[in-house]
Amino acid sequence: MQTYHLTRLASIQNFNTIKRSLTRTTGPVLRKLIQSESTQTTNYLRSNYGFRYASTASSSSNDEQNSQENEQKKKNITNLMYLAGALTGLGAIYSIFQSRKSSNEKKQAASEYDEKLSASKKTLIEKVSDLQDRKLLAEEESPEEVDKKDLTPNIPNFAQYLIIGGGATAMSAFKSIRAHDATAKVLVISSEKYYPYMRPPLSKDIWYTDDDNVINNHSFKQWNGKEKSLYFFDEEFYTDVKTLNDQENGGVGVVRGRKVVNLDLKNSVAKLDNGWEISFEKCLIATGGQPKSLKVFQTASNRLKTKLTLYRGIDDFFALKKVIDSGADVTIVGGGFLGSELACALAHRAKENSKNGKPGGKVTQLMPETGNISKVLPEYLSKWATERVREEGAEVLTNVELIGTSIQEGKVNLSYIDPQKPRKTSYLTSDHIVIAVGIEPNTDLAQSAGLEVDSDQGGFLVNAELQARHNVWVAGDAASFYDIKLGRRRVEHYDHAVVSGKLAGENMTGAHKPYWHQSMFWSDLGPKVGFEAIGLTDSQLQTVAVYAKGKPDDEEQKDDSEGNREQKDVAPIATASELKHKLPETKSDTTNQQKDDYSKGVVFYLKENKVVGIVLWNIFNRIPIARKIIKDQQEITNFQELAKLFNIHQD
Repeated sequence: MQTYHLTRLASIQNFNTIKRSLTRTTGPVLRKLIQSESTQTTNYLRSNYGFRYASTASSSSNDEQNSQENEQKKKNITNLMYLAGALTGLGAIYSIFQSRKSSNEKKQAASEYDEKLSASKKTLIEKVSDLQDRKLLAEEESPEEVDKKDLTPNIPNFAQYLIIGGGATAMSAFKSIRAHDATAKVLVISSEKYYPYMRPPLSKDIWYTDDDNVINNHSFKQWNGKEKSLYFFDEEFYTDVKTLNDQENGGVGVVRGRKVVNLDLKNSVAKLDNGWEISFEKCLIATGGQPKSLKVFQTASNRLKTKLTLYRGIDDFFALKKVIDSGADVTIVGGGFLGSELACALAHRAKENSKNGKPGGKVTQLMPETGNISKVLPEYLSKWATERVREEGAEVLTNVELIGTSIQEGKVNLSYIDPQKPRKTSYLTSDHIVIAVGIEPNTDLAQSAGLEVDSDQGGFLVNAELQARHNVWVAGDAASFYDIKLGRRRVEHYDHAVVSGKLAGENMTGAHKPYWHQSMFWSDLGPKVGFEAIGLTDSQLQTVAVYAKGKPDDEEQKDDSEGNREQKDVAPIATASELKHKLPETKSDTTNQQKDDYSKGVVFYLKENKVVGIVLWNIFNRIPIARKIIKDQQEITNFQELAKLFNIHQD
C-alpha cells in the first residue's frame, strides 16, 4: 500500500510539473544544487527498491500484463527518486537563501548605522559635491548658521591666474600681476608646506646666526646684525583659498603641500596629486629645479641614503643643523656655489659649537675641480678662495674623483682617487654626506602639457616674452628663453628668478614685453669674502683683473626686501665709450696687486676684445655700472682706469 501511494505521488503528471519548474530562469542553479544535495537520497532509494524491481522483472517473463505493470512501476520509481532529490535540493536552497537573507539584513542594518554616524560628522562639502546643491542643503538644514567657508571646497576649482610653484619666481610673479591688475585673483600651488620664502640665506646668513630662537622662528641675522624673516610676506598677506574667488578686490591664495601632476592645456585644466582639478584662464609654470645627485649615490643602499642630504629647502636646513650640532663629521661633495658656501657655513658652525663647549665635528669638502667655484673664477682666484675656505675651518680636497660609497659600522665610507696617489684608492669616513652638485630644471609637466623641452640646456622652451602657449608662461630656473641679444639661454640665479617672474606676471596681464634683463648673481664665502657678478663669467674666457687692498670701512652687501642684491640703475661717473679714446693700452692680466692678495678687485671677462662679464670681488652695490659697461660693448684697453668707475680705491 505504501508503494502504491509513493508511485501515485510520483506519477508522470506531478513529475512533469517539477520538471517544468526546473526549466525556468532558476533551473540551472537548482539543478546544480539538486545534483549535489540529492545524491545521498537517491542512493538510499535505489538500495531499498532495487531488489523489488529485480524480483518483479524475473517473474514477468511469462506474463505480458505483469511485464507492462512492472515497466510502469519502474518508471514511477525512477520519477520518485528524481522527485525526492528535487525536494531535498529545494529544502537546501531554502535553507541557504534564508541564511543569506539574514546575513544581508544584518550587514545592511550595520551599514545604515555606520552611514548615519558618519553623516552626522560630515561637513557640507563631504555631504554634497556640487556647489549649488550644497548651498540648498545648507539653507534647508540651518540657514541661520551657514558659514560660507563650509560651502566651498578647500581648494578652488577655478583660477583666474594659476601659478604652479611656490618659490621666488612665483612670489615675484603674483606681485607683478597684482600691480598691473588690481582685482586679480591669483592661486599658487606649492609642493612645500611653507609660504614662499628666500633660499639664499639657507646656505649663508642663517648659519652665522648665533641665536637659535631667531632661527627657530625661521629668521636670520644679516651681516650687518639686523634680523630678517625668511618669508617674503607674513601669513596675513595671503587670502584664504576657500574664499579667494569671492574677494571683490582679488588677492593671492597659496595651496601648500600639493603638486600639479597633470596639465591639460587643451581644456586649460590642472590636476593635483590628490585628484582635484582646477580650470584656469592663465597659467605660469614656475616649478624651478631639483637637486642633482651622483651615480655613486643613486645606486646606494636605502640605509646609506638616510645619511645623504640633497640640500634645497627649510626642512633640509633644520635636518642638517641637527646633524652638525650633534658633533657629527660632515662631508660636502661639490665645489660650486652651494658646496663652497655650505663648507664655510658648516665649518663655522662646528667651530663655534666647540668654542661654546658643544660637540663640534669635522667638515670636509670634496671636488673634482682645482679650486672653489672654478667654473666662474680664474684659476688663481679660485685657488685663493679655496685657502679662504680652509681658513674657515673646512678641509678641502681638490682634483678628487669619487668612485664608490659604502656604509660600515654606521658611518659612510667614501672611496676616491687622489691625484697625488693615482695608483692607490683613498678612503674617507664621515657621519653624513651633503650632495651639492647643481640642479636640474623640473620639467615633469612637459609630457602631459605637450610642451617642448630644450634638449641642450634643459627647461621649457619659451619665446622672448617667456610664453609657451597663448595662455601659458614659464619663468625662473625651468625656462629656456630667447634672449634678444645673447640668444637662447637658461639661467639659475636668484636675480633671474625674481626678474623673470616679474616680467611673466606683467605679460600675463596683457603686456608683451621681451626679456632683455642681464641678471646678476652673488656668493658669500663666510663674512670675509663675497662677490657680485653679471654677464658671461666663464673661467675659460680671457680675464683682466684690477685689485686693491681691502679696508675695514669698505661698503657692505645690501639685500632688498626680496633678499635680492639687484640695484637700480644709476648713472656712472663715466661711460665705457668715453674711456675708449682717452685711455692708454695695457695688456696686463692683473694689475695693482699685492702679492697673492686678492682681497678686493674687479675681474673683466673678455670676448673678441669686448667686456661680456664682470665679477666684483668684495665690491658691492655697483652692478648697474657693470651692466652699463657690458651693454655698451666697447673695446677697452686701459682696465686700470675702467676699474675706477667702481670706486675701487675709495678712501
